Amino acid sequence: MTADTSGAAITFDKIGKSFPKKDGGLVMALEDVSLSVPPGTVTGIIGRSGAGKSTLLRMVNGLERPTSGRVLVGGRDVGAARGAELREIRRDVGMIFQHFNLLSSRTVQGNIALPLEIAGARNIAPRVAELIHRVGLTELRDRYPAELSGGQKQRVGIARALATSPKVLLSDEATSALDPETTQTVLALLAEINRDLGLTILLITHEMAVVRDIASHMAVIDGGRIVEAGATYDIFTHPQHPVTRSFLSGVTGLVLPAFIAGKIVAERPPGSSQEVIRITFAGQYATDPMLSLLTSQLGIPVNILAGAIEEVGPHPFGNLIVSLDAERGEEARAYLERHGLTTEVLGYVG
Repeated sequence: MTADTSGAAITFDKIGKSFPKKDGGLVMALEDVSLSVPPGTVTGIIGRSGAGKSTLLRMVNGLERPTSGRVLVGGRDVGAARGAELREIRRDVGMIFQHFNLLSSRTVQGNIALPLEIAGARNIAPRVAELIHRVGLTELRDRYPAELSGGQKQRVGIARALATSPKVLLSDEATSALDPETTQTVLALLAEINRDLGLTILLITHEMAVVRDIASHMAVIDGGRIVEAGATYDIFTHPQHPVTRSFLSGVTGLVLPAFIAGKIVAERPPGSSQEVIRITFAGQYATDPMLSLLTSQLGIPVNILAGAIEEVGPHPFGNLIVSLDAERGEEARAYLERHGLTTEVLGYVG
């Protein structure tokens, strides 16, 4: 995969990163990673623990330097920057941390003011008040971190990351320490910031639901390599790599239910049998009653076994696993595919 360096907010250009081992050898954390993050987008990088996603993120603000390749932010080479130039780049890159990293001795106002104080800014108080209002913590401005909930702490972290008016916002597993309801409120806040400020957001996560709910673009990293990248909707509807399919299985109804998996066979058995198929709903027919039409127009009854229909960004999308008469399976699949749906035969049950 080749990175497009023209017009990208962040560019990873053939990045490699190795770390020394105790025995004197090297371990490769990243290898030949190329990825372009379009300006103004929310782009998610998803991977398992140890896949290299945190190392990749930390290269954007110079906390890690590549062993090979380049990381460009706004066209500037982060790895080559030193001194004043690196400080300038870092002012353009805000970061939200998984465990908040707030100073316990400072109030909400004090934590948000800290980057401005370090930068030597003037008229700090009005800027801090503006940020506190944006993240909805005006009534809590004089509280200390110990007096805040996890979601409130993360809102402080977001406001602090915005203090120096960055062009890029990095999110390091920002919702993984939060409960599901709080996660949704934090993601909604990030989406609002992206929309209102036109800020480029690059987030890493191990939760596909987070990518589904907020990211317009995504990349899947495995073993230090990007194995799939593109528009989130395209990857959700047509995943190409087994790792991507594995992540998707928990959020899109891709998993075959256990009560069916134990009975299914790959070859069609003799006699009466049911064909089990997965139907992917996407595009203009995603919300049409296709299974009802299949039954009413072709007279083919359908038994729904599992699945989910939801939204990826503004687009409807989902998967259903169904069974139907194997004798008419080919006819049913042809009908569905003529209407823009994707089908896959999973097997047969007697």
